[in-house]
Amino acid sequence: MMMPTPLRLMKTAQMAVMAVLAVLATLMPMPMTGGGVAFAQTEKITITEGSIEPTPIGIADFTDETGKPGVLGRQVAEIIANDLNGSGMFRSEDSAYLIPPPSDPSIKPDFSEWAPLGVKALLVGSATENSNGMIQIVFILWDVVTEREIIAGEGEVSEVGLRRISHQIADLVFESWTGDSGYFDTRIVFVEESGPADKRVKRLAIMDQDGHNPTYLTNGSSLVLTPRFSPLVQEIAYLDYFNDEPSVYLMNVSTGRSELLGSFPGMTFAPRFSFDGKKLIMSLAQNGLTDIYEMDLATQQQRQLTNSPSIDTSPSYSPDGDKIVFNSDRGGSQQIYVMDSNGRNVRRISFGKGRYATPVWSPRGDIIAFTKMHKGEFFIGVMNTDGTGERLLARGFLVEAPTWAPNGRVLMYFKQNPTNEDGSGGESYLYRIDITGFNERRMITPSFASDPAWSPTLP
Repeated sequence: MMMPTPLRLMKTAQMAVMAVLAVLATLMPMPMTGGGVAFAQTEKITITEGSIEPTPIGIADFTDETGKPGVLGRQVAEIIANDLNGSGMFRSEDSAYLIPPPSDPSIKPDFSEWAPLGVKALLVGSATENSNGMIQIVFILWDVVTEREIIAGEGEVSEVGLRRISHQIADLVFESWTGDSGYFDTRIVFVEESGPADKRVKRLAIMDQDGHNPTYLTNGSSLVLTPRFSPLVQEIAYLDYFNDEPSVYLMNVSTGRSELLGSFPGMTFAPRFSFDGKKLIMSLAQNGLTDIYEMDLATQQQRQLTNSPSIDTSPSYSPDGDKIVFNSDRGGSQQIYVMDSNGRNVRRISFGKGRYATPVWSPRGDIIAFTKMHKGEFFIGVMNTDGTGERLLARGFLVEAPTWAPNGRVLMYFKQNPTNEDGSGGESYLYRIDITGFNERRMITPSFASDPAWSPTLP
């Protein structure tokens, strides 16, 4: 795994704001290089509810050494367009390819050619090979209406790093236009499933957020469940049921090495990191009782937070670490509760029809995602942290395990089909949707998939 490289920032007299992506060459798979931005902000869009009309954007094929669109440049433009279209915030105009882009990004576009397409933003760039065999990437985002440069940047990559730098450019376009943070330079860890429903093999897998570059992290020799990314580093906590004994492991994604954090006879459920990455919180079933515990990762000391005859499970910290949301049947049915981080001041916040499960606090701290079961159907929804404003976003036979993009504006989850009497069926797939409830998309995975978890932005 490639180590992160430091970010370089610079300004020039020609460009008041220049974001420079420094991505060094390597032939190692899944490069892990840095990126950053200093930019001038245009209109700011805050996503809360309802449908957001996507911004029409022209994404020109990046030019090569001849000043014309090249193979690598087309690939860069396609990756960026796929990222931005998938966000639901942008709509790339297919007709943009009919207009020849500037032979060099430094040449100001003829906006009279682009304006009739109805685009508000225009991205142009180049992808040229230098004397070192590296690909030099340059890009500029323009506001077509004001004919003003919004952001510009450059970077250097080997061909294997082309997808990553394309995701970074998409993040910069997203951030500079919406005022919100991007999430395209991220990855998804999930449980890959194969084989018949009654003999399903489950192993950990990881991929880019757009479904590319899948890699297996475990070999399927034991049952693995509920992987969770650390919000700060490239580490994953997960459950491993070897010889039917549940154990919690911590895996370093860069090295692939796993560390045993503890074995828990009986049953363990859904370990999840605190937002500062220093603690894990989980539920343990012992002596017929299921309560919530937290573990200090530095000392591996455990602390019991709930103590009741009910089933308390699926805990999730608030971003500031002051609160914990979980679900419990202590009131007679499965509902969502919030308590202080020390286990005190427990209060119920879900009061809709049906049962609630798997609550997950948004990285922004403003809302909580959950799974809901009502009248034989499953739903993915969101609510305010006090339980008001409940909205259901997705539904199906079995829809479960919401996970947040690091910007707190997109959710991923899995849907499972029913199993037939002959044992067939039961296929599960990953989906994502923005919190407005629009733009649901099925993810590309090598096989069946469940239990997704979104990484933080890559370092």
